[in-house]
Amino acid sequence: MLPLQLQPESHIPLYVQLRDQLRALVHSGELRTGDRIPASRELAGHLGVHRTTVATAYAELESEGLIQGHVGRGTFICNAGLKQFSPAPRTSGDGGMLRWESLFADERGEDGLSRLMPDVPAGAIAFTIARPPAELFPVEEFRRCCSAVMRDQCRNVLQLGSTDGYEPLKRSVIEMLRAEGLSVTDEQLLITDGGQQAIDLLGKAFLRPGDSVAIENPAYPGAIATLAGARIRILPVRVNAEKNSAGLDIDALEAVLTQNRVKFVLITPDFHNPTGTTLPMAERRRLLEVAARYQVPVVEDTIYGRLRLRGSAMPSLRAMDRSASVIQIDSFSKIAFPGLRVGWCIAPESVTERLRLVKQSTDLHTDQLAQATLAEFIRRGYLVRHVAKMRKVYLRRLETLEECLEKEMPQETTWTPTEGGMCLWITLPPGFDAAEFLIHARERGVFFVPGRYFYSQHPQPNTLRLGFASVDEKNITRGIHILAETLKQEIRKRHRGGNGASHARLALV
Repeated sequence: MLPLQLQPESHIPLYVQLRDQLRALVHSGELRTGDRIPASRELAGHLGVHRTTVATAYAELESEGLIQGHVGRGTFICNAGLKQFSPAPRTSGDGGMLRWESLFADERGEDGLSRLMPDVPAGAIAFTIARPPAELFPVEEFRRCCSAVMRDQCRNVLQLGSTDGYEPLKRSVIEMLRAEGLSVTDEQLLITDGGQQAIDLLGKAFLRPGDSVAIENPAYPGAIATLAGARIRILPVRVNAEKNSAGLDIDALEAVLTQNRVKFVLITPDFHNPTGTTLPMAERRRLLEVAARYQVPVVEDTIYGRLRLRGSAMPSLRAMDRSASVIQIDSFSKIAFPGLRVGWCIAPESVTERLRLVKQSTDLHTDQLAQATLAEFIRRGYLVRHVAKMRKVYLRRLETLEECLEKEMPQETTWTPTEGGMCLWITLPPGFDAAEFLIHARERGVFFVPGRYFYSQHPQPNTLRLGFASVDEKNITRGIHILAETLKQEIRKRHRGGNGASHARLALV
């Protein structure tokens, strides 16, 4: 008898529960090499779940080499997946084969970042990524800039450079920030390998294992993964998704600061990923007051700040800061070319110097050819024109998305209003699991990211994120129609009694 118990009330998707339980049965020896397990249709019938739930679990186990299906014979436990769990086989030579898994420094769980970048088949509609559309990159302008750099600065950019950053790019960034009303000195600016490295450098400079960081919940999975990998204690703070109280819950933050010694607060105040919310002015002031009172630095991620598509602009926390307590991180990834991996960090001089030393021991410096080409791209005015063009493109796509949701989606489905950025936060009717809903949507060629992958704690299973920036209006219209029809179909099933026994805990004989 093989005990398989699925718990629908859990935040863990049913297919993940099934996959992990089957894997555990192999680890324990209850399932052995050569054992046959039921076909997906047969097991789905026993458990009372949709066949795609079982098929998805089987697909992941097969990709690991743990099981293998044979047409006409069935699905079997196979040797390949057991190699990493059994003692290392001896060879006839010098000892044995090295078990690399036993040497890994930590145990990584579900990787939220990989969930943001799934393999999407050709022809499918992918609302999965919040990134610029490659087909609208100003390739010719970029090529001209790259050619000019290679002609005039080739020897300089191919040599080792300053850890601080390529000086012409630093000057360009400082001038760009000054035009936006933010005064920054050369000593306060550090060029990084994108925003992700900035978070990593801050962690290395400020944090030891066991230290605490307050972070939005939900939040960018890359930040969660970076902090968790450094064995940092993540203290989640609720993000309000209501129109009149959007953004980080400052009351909840103050409660966290009262009860814990927090090293810093990490926040995305403008067009937060994934909810798209923007922290109101009054709450920005309160955040800075609370941070000053508790002597806690604020790390402000402004990566989406230049993508305001409507409404009135608000000053950044860094611009409002009067106590030198805000560190600002930013990147060219959302406004230009994500593949170049160039960003920056603004901080008090003593902090920037510490970050410079950490970066020097990490990678010496950010790629100089990329830096020099971006500096030329900015100098020629291409960046300003490109961002202005893309704001118009994104606004049309956001408006199309909102119109389609309003027209197509069942009444109990809601979404959080946004004034910019690249994504929209959707809440499905109560009782729905977005991860399970994704299984049905993928069968119809539409992909999105379930909301659970953005939470460090207490996930809301019925949430999901739609990235709209890289999907054109035609595919947005088609994709939302498919999602809406799929959701309506699932609602009708529930009204008819649906899967009935799907939520029962069963034992497979």
